[in-house]
Amino acid sequence: MRLDIKERLKAQKVETPSWGYGDSGTRFFVFKKPGAARNIYEKLEDAAQVHKYTGITHSVALHIPWDMVDDWKGLVHFAESLGLRIGAINPNFFQDDDYMLGSITHPDAKVREKAVNHMIECIHIMKETGSKLLSLWFPDGTNYPGQGDFRKRKKWMEESLGQVYEKLEPDMKMLIEYKTFEPSFYHTDLADWGMATVIAMKLGPQAKTLVDLGHHPLGTNIEHLVAFLLDEGKLGGFHFNSKKYADDDLTVGSINPHELFLIFNELVAAENDPTVDSDIAYMIDQSHNLKPKIEAMIQSVENIQTAYAKALLVDRDALEDARKSGDIIGAEEILKDAFNTDVNELLYEVRRDIGVPEEPRKAFKESGYTEKICRRRSYDS
Repeated sequence: MRLDIKERLKAQKVETPSWGYGDSGTRFFVFKKPGAARNIYEKLEDAAQVHKYTGITHSVALHIPWDMVDDWKGLVHFAESLGLRIGAINPNFFQDDDYMLGSITHPDAKVREKAVNHMIECIHIMKETGSKLLSLWFPDGTNYPGQGDFRKRKKWMEESLGQVYEKLEPDMKMLIEYKTFEPSFYHTDLADWGMATVIAMKLGPQAKTLVDLGHHPLGTNIEHLVAFLLDEGKLGGFHFNSKKYADDDLTVGSINPHELFLIFNELVAAENDPTVDSDIAYMIDQSHNLKPKIEAMIQSVENIQTAYAKALLVDRDALEDARKSGDIIGAEEILKDAFNTDVNELLYEVRRDIGVPEEPRKAFKESGYTEKICRRRSYDS
């Protein structure tokens, strides 16, 4: 059993976001960090450091137009030279004056067409870079009663996404994210996982739901909705982060590590079931405004590895027996035993096997890379 657990941990893959390596901030201000990446090439260099020390972050998600380049093949070759590949492509619908009243749910058909064309442009970028995932989040919604027609906006969304869906290659997926609020405070067109999933179901099998751990009302049982989506074959991927009150880009596992463990418990159960589609994209979505960016990304990866390792240790046979016999306390204690297990030695073994340091974050801190980029990026043009 330990050998199987080690092999599954070694096969784990987590995608990091390009936007997590550049300057970022709150809605009020962007904080300038010494050494922060200034373009997609420097972002990839930093992402390569995360992969160098963890061994499981092979791909990097791009945000368009933030990461636009003239030569996509050249960017692919540059990524490959660093041991990376291009991951999900994320269109941008929240930094254009035309989108003030929405993008694909805007009352003006010309604006909706503009948003559709942007997504189709991103599909062309996917073809150029070898990406297989179109990752969509829309800030579309309204701030005041009467501002928009709910049903018309829903219809416009379906029509727009339908046009984009038709452009996907057979091996591509469309991941549809959702968000309860912000920047739309009266209503958001895709306010929860159910709405996103209904749209995905209408579009077809290549459309799936993307679960962002920060995009839920307080008290939401995320592990339950994960299990529900798995059973429906509609769980496409995750944006890993964490929240305390509202939507946050906090380090995954930093606020409620037990919740993260319970989510992975459902994912492991699905991996063990051959009837479940468990081809899921594991992606981090965090912009570290206070923490050192690369080190914080490594910390996030370590937390994800830890949660997965603990979920793999759950005694599935004993859990099933407890459930069948109605042993509620026994079932709960089986999960607690796995969650409370120290998995450091197990992860050390796995990291030695894949040729990375036992303690990735410590090794990175000692490498001197941060000091080097602070010097180089402070003076270079």
